[in-house]
Amino acid sequence: MGAAVVALDGTLLTIAQPTLQHDLRADFGQVQWTSTGYLVAVASLLVFAGRLGDAFGHRRLFVLGTLGFAVTSAAIALAPGIGWMIALRVLQGVFGALLQPATLGMLRAAFPPDRLAMPIALRMSAIGLAAAAGPLVGGALVSAFGWRSVFALTAVPALAIGLLAAVAAPARPRTPAATTAGAPRAGKRDGSALDLPGAVLLAVTLACLVHVLVAVPESGWTPGTGLALLAAVAAGAAFARHEGRTARPLLPPALLRSRPVVAGLTTLLTSSAVLFGALFVATYFLQDVRGLAPLSTGLWVLPLAVMMVLGAPAAALLQRRFGPRRTTVGGGVLLAVGVLLLSRLDDSATALPTGVCFALVGAGFGTVMATATAVVVHEASVADAGVAGGLQQTAMNVGPALGVAAATLLMTLDPGAGFVAGMGTTLLALACVAALGAAAALGLPGRGAPAQAPEAPASPASLRARP
Repeated sequence: MGAAVVALDGTLLTIAQPTLQHDLRADFGQVQWTSTGYLVAVASLLVFAGRLGDAFGHRRLFVLGTLGFAVTSAAIALAPGIGWMIALRVLQGVFGALLQPATLGMLRAAFPPDRLAMPIALRMSAIGLAAAAGPLVGGALVSAFGWRSVFALTAVPALAIGLLAAVAAPARPRTPAATTAGAPRAGKRDGSALDLPGAVLLAVTLACLVHVLVAVPESGWTPGTGLALLAAVAAGAAFARHEGRTARPLLPPALLRSRPVVAGLTTLLTSSAVLFGALFVATYFLQDVRGLAPLSTGLWVLPLAVMMVLGAPAAALLQRRFGPRRTTVGGGVLLAVGVLLLSRLDDSATALPTGVCFALVGAGFGTVMATATAVVVHEASVADAGVAGGLQQTAMNVGPALGVAAATLLMTLDPGAGFVAGMGTTLLALACVAALGAAAALGLPGRGAPAQAPEAPASPASLRARP
C-alpha cells in the first residue's frame, strides 16, 4: 500500500500540473521542477536510505517515510506559491526515498527466500493499479475540486498506512538468532557501519546524472547540463575510488559481485528505459498524429496497465515453474515484440492493434519487473536487503529518465523526417534495447537453482573480526 501511494502521487501530479501552473502563475520551467526536484531527491538517496533501513530497521524507516510523505502532501495542498511547492516536493522526495527501499526490505525480512516471488509480484500489481487509476481519479478531482485536492487525497491513505505500520508488530528476519546470551543477531548492523562519505558521493553522482537526463530533453545541452555531467563523472569516479578503499563500503562487494544481482539490475534498467521511452513517443503519436484527446489516449493505453497488474502475479507462478531466467527472458522478448509492433503503426492506426501492442508491452514489462526484482532482493542477505531494494529502486528511477532522454535524442536526429518516420526509427532502437535486456536476463538463475542458504548465526568473535 505504501508503494502504491507513491505511484499514485506521481500520476496525480502529471494530471494536476497544467491547472496548478495557471493557479500559481508559474512558468513551465518552474512547474517541471515540481517533478524534477522530487525525482532528483529520490534517486540520489535511495541506496543510502536502504542502508539506513539495514542499520536501524526497515519498519522504522517505512513509518518515518510514510508519515513524512503524508505531512508533506498535506503541506503541498496548502502551498501559497510555486517556490514553496518546489521546496516541499524536494522534501517529499526525501521521505519517498526512505519509504521505497523499506517496502522491499520488509518483504525480504518477512518471507523466506523461496516464497518471495508472489509478495513482490503483488507489490508490483498494486503499483500498476495505482498508476492506472491515477489519471482517472486525478482528472475527476481536478475538475471538481481543483489541483490541491489531489495532494490531500494522497495524504490521507499515507497517514493511515504510516500509523498502522507504527503500531503493527515488526517483521522479523527469518534467520536463526545467536545462541550466546547477549550476542547480536547475524547480520545486525548499527549506525557505526554507515558509509557517510560514500553516501554523499553517490548522492551527488545520481543527483547530477538524473538532472542531466531530465534537463536535456527539455532544453538541450547547455553549460549547466554540461557542468552537471562533469560533476556526475567526477563524483562517480571519487565514489568508486572511495568504495575500493574503505573498510565499510556503502555497497557490499559481495552484492556487486553477484551475477544474478548485476543481471537483474541491468534488465530492470533497460526495460524501464524502453517502457518510458516508448510511452513518451507513443503519447505524442496518439495525441498529435491520431488527434486523440487526453482521456481517449489514456483509454487506448489502458491495456498496458491492465496487463502489468495481471502479469506480475502470473510471473510469480511462471517463475516457480520455469525459473527466473526463462521467465524474465520471455518477458523481455514480449516487451521487445510489443515495442517493435508499435514502431510499425502509422497515422491510420486504430484502437485494436494499438491496444494489442500496449498489452504486449505491459505483459512483458510486468513480468520482467516482478521476476528481476524478486531475484535482486532474494540474492541479498537480510542484513543487506535495504541496499538491494535501494539499488532496485534506483534502476527504476534512472531508467525512465534515460529512456525519455534517449527517445528525445533519437526523434531529433533527422529534422527533415516526419513524426511517424522518426517514431518508427526511435521505437525500433528501443526494441533492440529491450532485446539486449532480455539477453542480460540470461545471467539470472535457472529452474531448480539452489535457494540462498540460511545465514548462520555469527559468534561474537567473528563479529568483532569483521572490518
